[in-house]
Amino acid sequence: MSKKSVAAGDPDWFAPTPGAAADAPLSARFRPRILDEFAGQSHLLAPGKLLRRAIESDRFSSLLFSGPPGTGKTSLALLIAELTHCHFEKINAVESGTAEVRKAIATASNRLANTGRRTVLFIDELHRFNKAQQDLLLPDVESGLVRLIGATTMNPFFYVNAPLVSRSQVFILEPVSPEELAKLLRRVLADTSRGLGSLPLEVEDAALQHLSTLADGDARRALNSLEVAALTTPPDATGRIRVSLAVAEECIQKKAVVYDGDGDAHYDTISAFIKSVRGSEPDAALYWLAKMLHAGEDIRFIARRLVILASEDIGMADPRGIMVAVAAQQAVEFIGMPEARIPLAEATVYLATAPKSNAAYKAMDAALEEVRRGVTVPVPKSLRDGHYAGAEKLGHGEGYEYAHDHPGAIAPLMSPMLDGRYYHPTQHGYEKNIADRLEAWRQTRGARSPDAT
Repeated sequence: MSKKSVAAGDPDWFAPTPGAAADAPLSARFRPRILDEFAGQSHLLAPGKLLRRAIESDRFSSLLFSGPPGTGKTSLALLIAELTHCHFEKINAVESGTAEVRKAIATASNRLANTGRRTVLFIDELHRFNKAQQDLLLPDVESGLVRLIGATTMNPFFYVNAPLVSRSQVFILEPVSPEELAKLLRRVLADTSRGLGSLPLEVEDAALQHLSTLADGDARRALNSLEVAALTTPPDATGRIRVSLAVAEECIQKKAVVYDGDGDAHYDTISAFIKSVRGSEPDAALYWLAKMLHAGEDIRFIARRLVILASEDIGMADPRGIMVAVAAQQAVEFIGMPEARIPLAEATVYLATAPKSNAAYKAMDAALEEVRRGVTVPVPKSLRDGHYAGAEKLGHGEGYEYAHDHPGAIAPLMSPMLDGRYYHPTQHGYEKNIADRLEAWRQTRGARSPDAT
C-alpha cells in the first residue's frame, strides 16, 4: 500500500461560503462560489456551454435540474442566485404545499416592486408536488415574476407537468467522476478557511482514491466521509492525524447502490442488463444483475425479461435458450431469494454465451405487418377444413397431400406464395442446420415438381 500522502495546510485558496455556519457540515461549507469551482458537470458548465452562457449573461427564466443525489443541484441553484444578484428562496416539496408556494410568490412580488430585486425560487424534489401544485407555478414563471429552479432526482419528462417542462430549460446533472471527486477532496485538504487545511492532517492517496470511488458520484457523500475520517481519527504520537485506507473504508462504510424501484435507475439498469446479454457480455450482464438484486429488484421481473430475451434475441440459434429461461423463471417462483440468484445467474450466463438470432422474431413482426396492412392471402382449398358435412362439395381439402405419404415426410408446397417470405434463418448456431434443411427441402420439392426438367 502506497504511503504517499496529501498534506493539508497549504495556502488559503477560498473564503467561507456566504451564509454557511462555521459548524455546518463540510459539504455545506465548501459549496462553490464561482462556476470554475464546481466539481464535475463540465458538459453543462465548461466555457461556452449553454447553461454557463445563460448564467453569465443572466438570460434565463426557468431551469429544471435532474440528477442523482450529491451532484450539485442545490449548490448550482445557490450559485446562480448569487451570480445573478437574486434573492434565494428555497422550498422543499416534501415538506411544503400550496400555501408555502403562494406565500413565496407573494413575497417575491413585493420584493420586486419595492426593491427591484428578482427572486430565484428553488423547489427541491419538485416531482413531489402534485399536478395542481405544479400548475400553480405556471403564470408567475411565464410572467417572469419568479425565476424558478426546480430540482429532482427523477426524470422530469415523466414526473414534471408537461406545461412546466415546456416553459423551462432542462439540464441533466451526471454523477461526479472519481477523478473530479479526488480533485475536490484535495482542494478541501488545502483550504484553511472552509476546508480541513487548519488540521494537522495527512491522507494517504489510497484512502483519497477509495473515498472518491466509493462515493458513487455523490460529492456530498465524499466530503462528509472525509470530514468524519478527519474529525474522528485520534492524532498519533507526533500530533498528526493520519487517515489510512483502513480508516477511509470504515468511514464511508458500504457503497450505497443508487437505485429507484420505479424510476430511471430501474429502467436504465434492466436496459443495460438486457443489452449486455444480447451483446454476449456475460461479465457485464452479471454485474447489472448483481446491482438489481442488491437493490431489491423484483426477481420475477428479471426472470420475465430473460424469457422474452431468449425468444427475441437467441431464438432458433439455440432453441434450448427458452427452456433454460423458463426453467429459471419457474425456479425463481419456487425458491425465492436469496437462492433465486443462482438460477438467474445460470440463465444469464447461458443466454449471454449462446449464439444469437432474431430471425424468428423478425419473421413474426413481418407477417403481422402484412396482416395489418391488409395484405390478404386466401387459404388454399387443399388446406381448408374438410371435417364437416358439405365441405367436400365446396372442394375443401381437395388436393391435400399428407406429408407422411412422401419420402422424408416432405410434401409439395401447399402455400407456395408464402415460401421464404418472412423467415430468413441465419448461419448462427443451431439455426444454420435449419437453413441447410430448408434449402434441402426446396431442392427436394423442386426435383419432384412436374415442371422439373
